[in-house]
This record gives sequence, C-alpha cells and structure tokens, in this order.
Amino acid sequence: MKKPIIYLLDVTNRDGVQTSRICLSKLQKTMINWYLDQMGVSQSEFGFPLTRHETNYLNANLELIKLGGFSKIKLSGWLRATKDDVQAAFKLVPDLKYLNLSISTSDQMIVHKFRGKLDHQSIIQEMQDAVREAFSLGAELVGVNAEDASRTNMEYLVEFALKAKAAGAQRIRYCDTLGCDTPFSIYERIKVLADAVQLPIEVHCHNDLGLVIANSIAGARAASDSGVDSYINTCVNGMGERAGNADLVSVILALKYGQGMENYTLDPGVDLKMAWKICKYASYAFGVPIPINQPGVGANAFAHESGIHADGALKDRRNYELYDFEELGRGEPEIIETGRKITAGEYSGIKGFRNVFEKLEVVFKDDAQATQILELVRYANVHNQKPLVDDELNFIAKYPQIAHKIFTMTP
Repeated sequence: MKKPIIYLLDVTNRDGVQTSRICLSKLQKTMINWYLDQMGVSQSEFGFPLTRHETNYLNANLELIKLGGFSKIKLSGWLRATKDDVQAAFKLVPDLKYLNLSISTSDQMIVHKFRGKLDHQSIIQEMQDAVREAFSLGAELVGVNAEDASRTNMEYLVEFALKAKAAGAQRIRYCDTLGCDTPFSIYERIKVLADAVQLPIEVHCHNDLGLVIANSIAGARAASDSGVDSYINTCVNGMGERAGNADLVSVILALKYGQGMENYTLDPGVDLKMAWKICKYASYAFGVPIPINQPGVGANAFAHESGIHADGALKDRRNYELYDFEELGRGEPEIIETGRKITAGEYSGIKGFRNVFEKLEVVFKDDAQATQILELVRYANVHNQKPLVDDELNFIAKYPQIAHKIFTMTP
C-alpha cells in the first residue's frame, strides 16, 4: 500500500491577503506564486475567481503555466459552494482547473449565519450541485471545504463529507475556522473523518489559541494514520485572518525535525532552501517585519548570547541548534549599496532604467523593447507603491505580456 504523503497547500494569496489592514498587489501575488513554485509547494490557492479585480491576474497566472513560468505548482481558486458562483467563475476564468468550494457546516453558522435560509440537508444539496457543476464546466480537481468543521457535529460532518465524495469531490478541507481545536481534539476528529471518507484531507487551521502549527501537524498525522494523503494549508510568515494561519516554514520544520514525525512523509519536492528568500520577500511586500524569534527565519533563530549557549554552539552547533541555517537558504551576506544607486521607478528615464537592467545582466534586443519594458516598470511601481526587487524586474523583462495583463484592471 502506498505510504501517505503530507503535502503543502499555501493560502497566502487567498487567506493571507484577507488579513485586516494589509494587502498585496497583483504583481506581488504573482511573485509569491513564483517563489512557492520554486520551493516545491504542491498548490497555491491563488485568489478569488469571482472577485473582478482579480480576473486579469488569475488568467495571467494560468497563462504563465502554459508559458513554463511555473514548473509544477497547481493554482486553485476559492469559491462559495453554490452553483451560481461556479457558473460565474468559469465565465471570468475559463481555464480554471482546480477549485475549493466552501460552505459552513456547524450549527452555530447554520443558525446564526444562514438564519433559516439553509438547513443541514439543503447545505449538502447546495454543495453537491456546486461540485457537479464545477466538473461539468471543466474542473479537474475539486475540494470541498467544511467551514467551522471543528465546531460541527461529528456525525453530520462525516455525512457531509461522504455526500461530497459521492458528488465527485476528491478532497475534504477540515477548517478550524476559529482556531478552537487542540492537537488532541483535531487528531481525534480528523481520524474519524478520514477513516470514514477515505479521501485526502486538507487541514486548515487558525492561530487564535497559539496552537496552529501543532494542530496542523496533528491533523495531518491523523490523516496519515488513516492511510490517506493530507494537505496542510499554510501562509508565508503565518499571515492570515485574526491571529493568522499556519506559518509555511514552521510547518516544514516541524514535519522534518519534530520528534515522533520520523515515520511520516513530507512531500519530497519541497525545497527548504527557498525559505529565507520567500519569507523576506513576503515581509517586504506585506510591509510586516518578521518577528526576531520566528522559527528558522527570525533574526534570532540562530543567535546565541548566553555564555553557556554560545560556548556550546561554537563547540558543536547541534548542542543548541536543531537544524542548520544553510538549509533555509541563510548564510550569505546581505550587501546593501551605500554609494551611488540608480533605481527604476514610476518616473524613470531610459538611461537610468538601462543602468538598472545592465546590472541585472538583462539585454534588450532593440530600443523599442527597452521602451516597452521601461513603461511596464513604471506601471509596476505605481502598482506596488514601493521600489521593485530584482526578481520583480527580471519577471517583467521575461514576461512583459503577462505583466501587462497583471497591471490591467477592467472595472
């Protein structure tokens, strides 16, 4: 029998951007997808197909797959589990192949959110109709989300998941929407669910009690113990609504180095060496500093000051370091130019612009191409409202048509 695998499904571009008071531009969301792909993350929930200001961005990112801009990552959309929403989504984003359809399942939300519009059986019917409609319109993989699963009656949750499977759904997302689970409760509940349904389980946890990593690992472990694959939902730097979602890097470290996890299998395609780069970029893009005590990527993650600790670390790093900083892509000096620096911004001229791209070793075939890229870089600076990083500049030069589409919104 095939050994279950624990995959990563990152939701930075869906749940992460729902974080109050912060946002990402469409170029920044594209770069997050690009870094996740380089990191070997299985799937990115890249946005909302029904949100019209996302339409060009979503279609452009799907086009990037055809152009080879992404190597293996699946890009999935999030929708409410209604037939009307599915139909509208495929009109706006016709090449959508991967979907998660979400509906609330707890009595709390059925009574106090839907307020009599839906009951237990009509929720199941609504969900099944949406799943079948998605497949009829060209979806290849559909997951069904049980919002507030952690407060849902277990017997009903199993019934809901079995009916989703009967409609063709290939995954069930267990949502600890309020972050009220503990590692003990989520293990027990997902074990019952996975045993009964025998479908891959997505584990979507929030950090309201500070237990998000422990809950995510416990949920994935329960799925594995039931013989099915799991998909831990993560956000870069633990962004997400309220207290945040499961931090991408912390989840990987826990799976790789947590005691008792030796017999559980993390997706072998994951490359932790991209951790430093994606976390630094997300921090810059969101405008939210990485806490100094953040696992793996915080400024103090490998810092030692206590005499006993410093002495021990210098003698043998394993005395006080569980894993190596090089494994996360750290260790190279960060060089900041302190002399003359020419930047490319929304008011750049052609000479300064050429100087910036010459340093990046980008060669333009003629003046017309250089002028086209300069115009896009100007738009990108307006779009991001902050200086572009080198990877963004390289992306624009390599995929100008995609960049043009990303920067364009049609009200």
